[in-house]
Amino acid sequence: MEIDYSNIKVIGFDADDTLWVNETYFRDTEAKFAELLDQYETQNKIDQELFKKEMENLPLFGYGIKGFILSMIETAIELSNERISPKVIQTIIEYGKEMIHKPVELLEGVEQTLEVLSKDYRLIVLTKGDLLDQERKLKQSNLETFFHHVEVMSDKKPKNYRDLLEHLEIDPKHFLMVGNSLKSDVLPVLELGAQAVHIPFHTTWAHEVIQPKKEDTYLHLDHIGQLKEYL
Repeated sequence: MEIDYSNIKVIGFDADDTLWVNETYFRDTEAKFAELLDQYETQNKIDQELFKKEMENLPLFGYGIKGFILSMIETAIELSNERISPKVIQTIIEYGKEMIHKPVELLEGVEQTLEVLSKDYRLIVLTKGDLLDQERKLKQSNLETFFHHVEVMSDKKPKNYRDLLEHLEIDPKHFLMVGNSLKSDVLPVLELGAQAVHIPFHTTWAHEVIQPKKEDTYLHLDHIGQLKEYL
């Protein structure tokens, strides 16, 4: 079924793994973390315990690298029965700093697509994560000039979107959200009567994995460069 985008005036973009690479760095760090603790548990068990700790800490620390570092440290302490050395704790902290200092790697077609769409639409960034880190990445990306507004959200549930759209005086009927996560970028805005485009990234955090309902109507694209063909 063809979706009508003729009423769209504002396009929101997720940032991590929609505009630039992000999740890959988390998975690489998880692998190094499991290797660091291999004397205490198997990789599979370490991965499971780290994910459980992340979910436990999410309401306290929110999304982003800093909360991830703290969850790794807590997991290391628990899996080692408090025998972990200060040197290993310092190594975990360095893993986090390495992630923060990663260069911003734009996904293919992002800059060209934003340049074209910014001529006819109001573009905004709606992303989760740590405020300082997301501001840094946006600045390094050189994409700031394309966006009218940038919002680092504590979560992406329907209420979060509803409150933000009301604050920005955006009618949901005129809003289109673009992102890699069905759970965070697509399904919540459909619930508000807005439109959404799903552009999956090759790696997805387990917390973001969800199955859509058959009645959910949204556009699925292979890469962001295809977006301008539909608008």
